[in-house]
Amino acid sequence: MAQFLLLIRGGDDAWGSFTPEQMEIEMGRYFTWTDELRSAGRLLASEQLHPGGQVIRERGGDLLVDGPFAETKENIGGFYLISAADATEAAEIAKGCPVLRHGGCVDLRAILHQ
Repeated sequence: MAQFLLLIRGGDDAWGSFTPEQMEIEMGRYFTWTDELRSAGRLLASEQLHPGGQVIRERGGDLLVDGPFAETKENIGGFYLISAADATEAAEIAKGCPVLRHGGCVDLRAILHQ
C-alpha cells in the first residue's frame, strides 16, 4: 500500500455561520469519517492544526519569515495520513472529507519513500 497526505484547506468561513447544533452535526461528520477510515485500516494519522502559522523562505541568501497568518481562505486546518492502493483510490477516499461540504478542498499528495 502507498501512503498519501490529505491536506484539509479552507472551509473556515462556513463555521462562523453555523448554529451550535449545525456545528455539532458537522463535527460529527468529521468524527464519523475518521472512524470509518480507522476501521477500514486506511488511517495512519490525523490531526487538526492550530490556526495561523508561518512561512519560512530563502531569498537571496536571507531567511525570511512571514506570518503568523491569522486568517486565509487557503489555511491548512488539518491533515490525514492514509494508505491506499494508488492515487485513484486515495482520491476516492478524499472525496468523503466533510470539508468539501462547506467550501473547503483537499490537497492530495503521495508520500515519496526512498
